[in-house]
Amino acid sequence: MSGKARSLGDVLQEFSQHRKVMEKELHKVIVGQEEVIDQVFAAIFTRGHCLLEGVPGLAKTLLVSTISKILDVQFKRIQFTPDLMPSDITGTNVLDEDENGRRQFRFVEGPIFTNILLADEINRTPPKTQAALLQAMQEREVTVGNKTFDLKPPFFTIATQNPIEQEGTYPLPEAQLDRFMFNIKVGYPSATEEEQILSASTRDEKPEVRKILSAKAIINLQKLVNSVAVSDYVIKYVAQLVRATRPGDEKAPEMVKELVDFGAGPRAGQFLISGGKAIAAMDGRFSVGIADIKKIALPVLRHRVGTNFQAQAEGMDSEDVVLKLLDLIPEPAVPKYE
Repeated sequence: MSGKARSLGDVLQEFSQHRKVMEKELHKVIVGQEEVIDQVFAAIFTRGHCLLEGVPGLAKTLLVSTISKILDVQFKRIQFTPDLMPSDITGTNVLDEDENGRRQFRFVEGPIFTNILLADEINRTPPKTQAALLQAMQEREVTVGNKTFDLKPPFFTIATQNPIEQEGTYPLPEAQLDRFMFNIKVGYPSATEEEQILSASTRDEKPEVRKILSAKAIINLQKLVNSVAVSDYVIKYVAQLVRATRPGDEKAPEMVKELVDFGAGPRAGQFLISGGKAIAAMDGRFSVGIADIKKIALPVLRHRVGTNFQAQAEGMDSEDVVLKLLDLIPEPAVPKYE
């Protein structure tokens, strides 16, 4: 192994230790939810955004606010409500008058100008206001009037969403869902975890968490994760998996052609590879394996596959389709060298 590879290995091991410390600090407040925490960290370290979905009361907001406390970055929270306006998110121009009586417009920044933005209950507000996040999430910039403002890195949006079956929700359109790297389902705790939650939350004492990473450290770690190697073998598997979700593809399984209306685009493949890099780096490894891709395939693909009425009649949703594809799609053959 070369000196360069050894030094990269050492840096990745150090990163892995940082991640364990962060997880330990989080667990002072959050009970369980290991998979959810891993996926949120993976999004942060790959400049991705994530959507946490679950019924009220599962500590989604508490998870995000606690993450903001262990990262030494700016954090802002927006409570999405039906009367929220786009300017409440992006900011607005106000008319100022100076001492000489001259009037001019001054831009007042909205809460989107931050490092971590918590968009709480994003599907409680109408589409016009939801769309105010689109440019910031994709281009990392905000346009108000005829001026465009850059958002300082690192910037990522962590949104929470109530199940769309609940009253008073506005489902996010597919174009906006596609901006989220992960759609993370937050489930109910186990019996043991629930007892721990009840015991800890009904005491007066509140645990203090330490700040672990600065904004500069996060940006450096994002570059480190991006440098993790991905073989042609893994890329081929990702391409096959993503293409298999498209009913119009000639090689798509019959199940997909029968049950799926639309499949995932190339962005899904990019996120699968980025997420795989983050999982490998958090484990201290400097190459991505098929297992890393499979680990994050469900949160990357579940909101990018649209099932039809036949799937609903058979009691299947996009998660079921993705899980079946993970069983159906074989790993590519390893090339043999003479």
